[in-house]
Amino acid sequence: MTIVVTGSSGLLGSALIRALTAEGRQVRRLVRHEPAAPDEAFWNPGKGILDPAALEHADAVVHLAGAGIGDRRWTASYKRTVLESRTRGTATLAAALAGMGAPPRVLLSGSAVGFYGDTKDRSVDEHDRQGAGFLADVVAQWEGATARAADAGVRVVRLRSGVVLSRKGGALAKVLPIFRMGMGAPLGSGRQYFSWISLNDWVAAVLFLLQNEEISGPVNVTSPEPVTNAEYTKAIGRAMRRPTLPIPTPGFALRLALGEFADEGLLVGQRVLPRVLQDAGYHFIEPDLPTALKSALND
Repeated sequence: MTIVVTGSSGLLGSALIRALTAEGRQVRRLVRHEPAAPDEAFWNPGKGILDPAALEHADAVVHLAGAGIGDRRWTASYKRTVLESRTRGTATLAAALAGMGAPPRVLLSGSAVGFYGDTKDRSVDEHDRQGAGFLADVVAQWEGATARAADAGVRVVRLRSGVVLSRKGGALAKVLPIFRMGMGAPLGSGRQYFSWISLNDWVAAVLFLLQNEEISGPVNVTSPEPVTNAEYTKAIGRAMRRPTLPIPTPGFALRLALGEFADEGLLVGQRVLPRVLQDAGYHFIEPDLPTALKSALND
């Protein structure tokens, strides 16, 4: 099996490629620089440039490229970058796949639980509709950009990932220094739900979806046990054996520091369940938060 991967240098792409190569799969990386290795091929997603030859003889494509949601303050310019880095790259891939006589059988395309907006304490799964907000709109357009591939008969799976836990990158890595100082605290009310998944389960779920030919459409790649932000804060403190502050960080302070991202990235509640994965028989490696945090911190 040959797998084409975009976003191969990121946290998720790197972990996935390690797992694929460990299984003996061949990996071809789409990169935006002049290819320097035999397993690389050039593309320019911003300009819609991709030679279909880069996809020939591949069995699957895993598309993970996109600007980080929380990497910078949400100016109008950066919000446009977040959107276009997802929609343009996805549309470029979908068009290339649609134009091939014998395209790869499956496209696993990155997506996010931001699709559901603020669900408060209400549980949602893949049958629920799009929520409100900038991120929900981004995800809807991001997923919509896969349409040409699906219309051409490619099995398309949209990976609606929760926050992936790893000390090497992502949301957890950003807050670890704060917790090491004993300054970790709930955010806002602390009652907002938080949908997460361990890095090990994220990788294993993607491998499962590559093989399961009956699954297409949106798939929530999240733990079956979402927690509140207050529970998440306490769990990190316990895992690190550090105290946490009993007084929450107020929402207004987060908004002053982070702008719009605070409301949609930190103060929003998302209680998302992985119904499709569970119904298909996927068994989680680290379904509960203490186990996942122990693994993430020791990795």
